[in-house]
Amino acid sequence: MSGRDQGFQDDDGTRPGSGEPEQVPVGPPDGATAAGDATRTGTVAAASGTDAAGTTAPDDGADHDARFFGQPWALAHIFGVEMWERFSFYGMQGILLIYMYYSVADGGLGIPEATATGIVGAYGGTVYLSTILGAWVADRLLGSERVLFFSAWVIMAGHIALALLPSVWGLGVGLILVAVGSGGLKANATAVVGTLYSPKDPRRDAGFSLFYLGINLGAFLGPIVTGFLQSNVGFHWGFGAAAVGMAIGLIQYSFGRKQLPASSRVVANPLPANRRGVMIGIGVAGLLLIVVLVLTGVIRADNLAGIVILVTLAAAIAYFSVIISSRAITADDRSRVIGFIPLFVVNVGFWSLYQQQFTVLTIYSDKQLDRTILGWEMPVSWVNSINPIFVIILSGVFAAVWTKLGDRAPSAPVKFSLGAMIMGVAFLLFLPWANGAPNSTPLLAIVLILLVFTIAELFISPPGLSVTTKLAPQRFHTQMVALYFLSIALGTAIAGWLAQFYDPTNEVPYFTILGGIAIVLGLALLAAAKPVLKMMRGVR
Repeated sequence: MSGRDQGFQDDDGTRPGSGEPEQVPVGPPDGATAAGDATRTGTVAAASGTDAAGTTAPDDGADHDARFFGQPWALAHIFGVEMWERFSFYGMQGILLIYMYYSVADGGLGIPEATATGIVGAYGGTVYLSTILGAWVADRLLGSERVLFFSAWVIMAGHIALALLPSVWGLGVGLILVAVGSGGLKANATAVVGTLYSPKDPRRDAGFSLFYLGINLGAFLGPIVTGFLQSNVGFHWGFGAAAVGMAIGLIQYSFGRKQLPASSRVVANPLPANRRGVMIGIGVAGLLLIVVLVLTGVIRADNLAGIVILVTLAAAIAYFSVIISSRAITADDRSRVIGFIPLFVVNVGFWSLYQQQFTVLTIYSDKQLDRTILGWEMPVSWVNSINPIFVIILSGVFAAVWTKLGDRAPSAPVKFSLGAMIMGVAFLLFLPWANGAPNSTPLLAIVLILLVFTIAELFISPPGLSVTTKLAPQRFHTQMVALYFLSIALGTAIAGWLAQFYDPTNEVPYFTILGGIAIVLGLALLAAAKPVLKMMRGVR
């Protein structure tokens, strides 16, 4: 699911500051704080148009309309745009890698596989790097709702570029636009949902659960549609379907966005007018630097993943250094941030394996997997629709288990260690079919392996941002959220870089080494769980 933008909950399954059980992850988890801050102050927009009746909220800051399965009608608009955005995002990503390495005669670009997987990893890492930019723009310039809306337009433009522009130019323009737009939308969609509810609204958990369902429906349907079109009429029709999906979401959202509360448009920490010129100058200088590095050959397609890895790693080290060395935090705060470092490292390791669903697993599905069903060959991208089904089924099970266990639920370090080890086991499960003949691995084997992928994800992903925010010093909340996204960006870029070492004719070393490293990483954190918890100073 690649963190299909699931919400997050406290690790003990309760709402912060209370003993009240929480059935599903809640937000706003990511990036923009404007929406959440405004909701807490009780800022509410007056409803407009035909939806005005029954939507004027009392002073608790919630929208008490209940026409969308018992939830505010405004949720339907966010549900729709997010579902179609995920449809377009995962639909495009399902056929992206094979589009790059398939020959020109087969409708592809003929890019070497190692280069193509590196581009996919760099693109995925850039999506998560862009969440930091999207959150900053929302907090300082536009507010969450406007960033969400404009980001959707940028995403659609990217899919149109992939569908219509020829050769690698269309690929480059399309991926840059989709990455930047997806980062902006990812950083703000959940925050906007949070503005529909007061912190104590009993419908809040169910509302986020419904929102989460939309995300996974889009992630399930996208690869099905684009894969069918790619197999029958060509890649560009698949990319075109992604653009149409995003357009449907935009049209539907455009009609409904005025019904969202005013708190969704609040700029939490407006950038002073006298600093805007400086920030524009920095942005332009950064873009010019990138252009120069590309033109001089420093940044190339074959080293793109490595560049994103180095940039992300440098940013993470800088963030940690600034926070830990700050005199504005207490000794307990500093200890908690240091305690977060092992979680950061394990999270990077987890995502570097998990995100290979879109690199190595795509190649494996193309070359090693028997996709024949009753004489019909299933499109390669349809494999990417298996994980969302398991997420929909199992996420509620996990939430119920953590709620039932209450204070007896595993701590965050233990959950992270178990997630990493289970992810390692998932890679080892490839070994019984390793080095087999082309298209010899049974489809049920991949279904089983992706089930294990999902179980690993549900151990490590839902509590990830929750524990990050609980460990964050008050003054550095946004920077700690940025660090969490940097860990996913780093892992995703590494997933693309690692894929160059995968050889379908000699798979045993690849799956054994990476699976073993993940298990060792998880065991190391499990052994260090008590000292890490001690550094976390009361946070579990």
